[in-house]
Amino acid sequence: MLTDTDRRDLADRLLAAERDRAPIPPLIHDHPGLTAADAYAIQLHNIRRRTAPIVGHKVGLSSKAMQEMMGVDEPDYGHLLADMRLSETEPVDAARYCYPRVEIEVAFLLGADLPGHDCTEQDVLDATEAFAPSIELIDSRIIDWKISLADTIADNASSAGFVVGAQRVPPEALDPRGIAAVLHRGAEPVAQGRSDAVLGNPVTAVAWLARTVAAFGVRLRAGHLILPGACVRAVDVRPGDEFRAEFGGLGEVRLSFAPED
Repeated sequence: MLTDTDRRDLADRLLAAERDRAPIPPLIHDHPGLTAADAYAIQLHNIRRRTAPIVGHKVGLSSKAMQEMMGVDEPDYGHLLADMRLSETEPVDAARYCYPRVEIEVAFLLGADLPGHDCTEQDVLDATEAFAPSIELIDSRIIDWKISLADTIADNASSAGFVVGAQRVPPEALDPRGIAAVLHRGAEPVAQGRSDAVLGNPVTAVAWLARTVAAFGVRLRAGHLILPGACVRAVDVRPGDEFRAEFGGLGEVRLSFAPED
């Protein structure tokens, strides 16, 4: 375990890397013993000193495709803040980020608080007000995405932004395990898969998240947006890209990026 001084120092490095768009070497280079508990303490330190309110939480690296892409073997987890919310109609400046990528997810909108340590999949379904289509913008403040699990947890699970489409579907109206999803860049489909790529069922991912963060005194609350993980591999962003994600039974959501000047 790291000292409190070590954790504050690493939190400062990550905050500066995000602010200055100047990625840093993996944290485990200097601290090879960095644990997931240390990493989440670093994440929480930075979350608590940001002014934007917490609007939700996310699971990352919850599909085999994403774990293979990033070279890890278990999920990570992070916070979603109000200033990460993006618009379907306003292009994003890709230059604000270090290594932006997009991924598509079935979002959960909670209508009730979730239990903590003993949260079950049925608890998640009972508390979910609706499913919605979403695109998450991920970014790494670690050079070239050379991340370990501890690196990405410390870096708020590589969170950068998210957009949620207008469609809302109650959980009893749709099997969350069988939602087909396709991501288009312009007219070209660039990634496709199904929601069961996320731990076999995205509901499982949300229950896992509730139990995991409860150990740190964090709860998933009514009104929160929960992103359970990507249905497919993440796709690199280029200036001028226009993305559209289609979800079977859930409609679509769009996210575009401004062209270079």
